[in-house]
Amino acid sequence: QVQLVESGGGLVQPGGFLRLSCAASGSIFSINAMGWYRQAPGKQRELVAVISSGGSTNYADSVKGRFTISRDNAKNTVYLEMNSLKPEDTAVYYCNAEGTGDYWGQGTQVTVSS
Repeated sequence: QVQLVESGGGLVQPGGFLRLSCAASGSIFSINAMGWYRQAPGKQRELVAVISSGGSTNYADSVKGRFTISRDNAKNTVYLEMNSLKPEDTAVYYCNAEGTGDYWGQGTQVTVSS
């Protein structure tokens, strides 16, 4: 089993910055890719960014150039730096880890509003 704990969400004005963190514990040796997904009210959960164990990254078109995913394997933590935030980025953000299983964090709310 893998446990994921997210932190760093909150309320920010448009154009602002937030950094999300996701700390993994448990059977971390089984983790390959880690990523961030988000779900806005009334919408399906969507991929935001993913990073492989080797450091390869992939982003949703809507966040390319604004968001950066990174991974600290020594700390078993994945980060999502979000710049130039827009109101449409408002959602619950979930951390995901894929390996022998598919694991999810509890989610952290990000609200972009003036």
